[in-house]
Amino acid sequence: MLTLTDTAAKVIRDLNAQSESTDKGIRISSQGDDAGSLMLSVAEGPETTDKVVESEGAKVYLDPVAASVLEDKALDANIDDQGGISFHVEDQPH
Repeated sequence: MLTLTDTAAKVIRDLNAQSESTDKGIRISSQGDDAGSLMLSVAEGPETTDKVVESEGAKVYLDPVAASVLEDKALDANIDDQGGISFHVEDQPH
């Protein structure tokens, strides 16, 4: 299952801190059946078929294709000097 780095978990928690919703998180979904094209968005909660990854209070929702593609991956995040956020996927440490 996808794991989150400490940095990614903190960024997701910070993104959700402005919301009243306790289920708010980020959602990673496929574009159709194309496993090579994943999209990340802010979500109020999971879709009925989503797998839920929770780490340190941060929630990530994965549609079935994304869950399969990211099975052995880790989600990390970077924040640049202007406060811009970028997420990236890497291999899980062994």
